[in-house]
Amino acid sequence: MFENIREDWKTYHGALSRQGLWVMLVYRFGRWRYTVKPRLLRLPLSMIYRVLKLWSQILTGIDLPCEATVGRRFTIEHFGGIIVSGDAVFGDDCVIRNGVTVGLRRTNERGAPVFGNRVDIGAGAVILGSIHIGDDVSIGANAVVLQDVPPNSIAVGVPAKIRPKARA
Repeated sequence: MFENIREDWKTYHGALSRQGLWVMLVYRFGRWRYTVKPRLLRLPLSMIYRVLKLWSQILTGIDLPCEATVGRRFTIEHFGGIIVSGDAVFGDDCVIRNGVTVGLRRTNERGAPVFGNRVDIGAGAVILGSIHIGDDVSIGANAVVLQDVPPNSIAVGVPAKIRPKARA
């Protein structure tokens, strides 16, 4: 937990004013509490986590449950209106912005998106269903992604159209 927190601290440049850092601290604590084996010790930690999570949701407008899997250097660029399913999986160096929804496509249907490394998600994007987003993908603002996106691609529009990234 502490190694991840140190890395998060560096990712957010030690700025305590960044709400993304607050959410990541609560997330890391929530993940860590599962490693505490005696149930009697874990129970009060779970209560503390629930209070901290509710507090961070109210103050930041970000719902990042500890059941989601988040890679290293996960960055929440702008706070507000971010909802992430507990089934979602993010790789390393992913960036997410305000108004993003990542989750299930239908109620009572399992399967949330799995993101590769270095995925950049624009403001207001909606990514739903049991889909795979490849490495080095950019998802445009307000895009609605309902299908797999191959590596080195851009997803834009409603519904999202997939295009290869232009070579520099």
